[in-house]
Amino acid sequence: MHALVRGRISVNPRGFGFLNIEASPEKGGAPGRPPLAPATAFITPPDLNPFLDGDVVDAVVVEAEPGRYGASQLALVHRDRAELFGTVVTHAKRPHLRVDRLVSNTDWPFKPGAADDLAEGTAVVAVIEGAAVVPARVVAPGADLGIERCLARNGVRAVFPGEVVEASRAAAAAVSIERELARGRRDLRELTTVTIDAPVTTDIDDALAVLPAGPDGALRVFVSIADVDAFVQEGSPLDLEARARGTSVYLAGRVIPMLPESISSEAASLLPGVDRLAITAELRVDPEGGVTAVDLHESVIRSHARLSYDAVEEFLTTGRSAGIPEAAWPVVRWLRTAAARLSTVRAARGGVELDRDEAYVTLDAETREPTGVSPRSDTGAHRLVERLMVAANEAVASWLVARGLPCVFRVHDEPTEERVRALERFAHNFGVEAGFGPRLSPLGLAAFEAQYRGSELAPAIRTVLGKALGPARYTAAGGLHFGLGAPLYLHFTSPIRRYADLAVHRVIKGYLQGRRDQRVDAEALASLAHHLNARARSAGKAETERHRMLVARLFASRIGEEIEGNIVSIKPFGLVVQMVESGATGTIALEALPEGPYRIDAAAQALVGASRRYGVGEPIRAAIASTNEELGRVDLVPAGARGAA
Repeated sequence: MHALVRGRISVNPRGFGFLNIEASPEKGGAPGRPPLAPATAFITPPDLNPFLDGDVVDAVVVEAEPGRYGASQLALVHRDRAELFGTVVTHAKRPHLRVDRLVSNTDWPFKPGAADDLAEGTAVVAVIEGAAVVPARVVAPGADLGIERCLARNGVRAVFPGEVVEASRAAAAAVSIERELARGRRDLRELTTVTIDAPVTTDIDDALAVLPAGPDGALRVFVSIADVDAFVQEGSPLDLEARARGTSVYLAGRVIPMLPESISSEAASLLPGVDRLAITAELRVDPEGGVTAVDLHESVIRSHARLSYDAVEEFLTTGRSAGIPEAAWPVVRWLRTAAARLSTVRAARGGVELDRDEAYVTLDAETREPTGVSPRSDTGAHRLVERLMVAANEAVASWLVARGLPCVFRVHDEPTEERVRALERFAHNFGVEAGFGPRLSPLGLAAFEAQYRGSELAPAIRTVLGKALGPARYTAAGGLHFGLGAPLYLHFTSPIRRYADLAVHRVIKGYLQGRRDQRVDAEALASLAHHLNARARSAGKAETERHRMLVARLFASRIGEEIEGNIVSIKPFGLVVQMVESGATGTIALEALPEGPYRIDAAAQALVGASRRYGVGEPIRAAIASTNEELGRVDLVPAGARGAA
């Protein structure tokens, strides 16, 4: 077999790589593997040298031996990556950058004269220029190199260009509350409004208010969202930078904002006691939880109290909290009423919560070192805010569609029959019987979740469920969000953190300001959605890698300790195991499993040996054998195996 293909490179830290084949160059790189082409092909270290993880290349694929393929004659088509992180080393008296081995298998030379003043071992973020690099910034001594590695590895921009910082300050200073009120914004400053966030949050982009039930029992809930568009003119350098980033990135110990702090944490942030510009969605919620009307306004609001999740949870469970001023008590009570009503409707249509980590790393407030890891758990306060935000997002989606307005939507596809059958098998391995029938509905999914909710297996089952259902994505056309059971959905409530929300705000404001002729540019919207999906994936990978690095650092002192876990994934290298006590994951290599060798049964998602099998969902007892912080890896071995102690 001999084929010309197009694919994306994946670098293995051992020095070789793989080509993940996506298309045929003869068809202009159109998606879909060409006939007879394999899914992946091996790349030898010499052929891999000039390339980076994520590069799109054309290559010739040849079957080296039955079932094994090799890629050669690689030619670069596209490179997303612009920066590399590494340390300065010397080869043949010339400075090179020793690059993160998950990104490149070789050291890259600096341009002549560009790094002559940098001492060996200096940590550097460098810009790629052809086949060489140029220092962009030197990482300060004592900085957490793990964060820098995560950012560069995933193409996350860590520093704003100077002109963007200056533009953000100028934009913040140019906005006038008085001028906006004179233009006709709705003045909601006297309405008792609160924000509910974690204490460390600085980019506060949503606030809540509610009017008590009237004679008909209906509530008027006000979901006010920071008006970021007032500061970020479309097409400006500030806007282009925000679009390029796509989203804020939340790493444990550091936030990389989408917008400079003069806007994200100051001028646009809904801080207490100050007037702020907002877009307010006013929802009418009837006694049965139906949202019977939605009105959208450009507004001016003032937060009367900044509440924490912990304080709200205490108030919800005990009826009091020192963290909530008495003037805000009625607001929290009526917000609880609204959220409870919405929850009733939500439960009736089904769906589950998927977009969350299953383990939480705590950091020391002063040293920022990890002190513990535990399964993440929801509280009533988190659910209250989530219900109101989801309701606002749904209501705005329906409002836009009813007016024929263009938009970037958020969809989550119904799982295929193959995925449904696989999920049934996984559930059985966990000791949970699903019996979904020919297809899985959102209500059936909720009934399945009710079987394990609150159990110690819940984090692992939720991890497997998320993999089986697949991720939500941005699209130019509205459709079902299966996980939420929502016919239409979009992102409206976090424009400080997500560019998709900012794009939605601009369409809303255009309509409210009289531009009723906004037309759908399907190609432009599809391009934006594709870009935002890519940036969201990169941000998610960076956040996950940072989390795993901290877990590896924490578990370095627990070598030999035995754990109870469940298999949550089968990989070519072995098993991924989620630990019951902490929610963290570790890996067991194929060669560490007894009674091998094993082959992968892709259909059953299992490793199968002559006398033994390991399947997704099955319990396993293992011991921590080693850790690698740079790779974010915790290596496990089956309990009792050689090297476990």
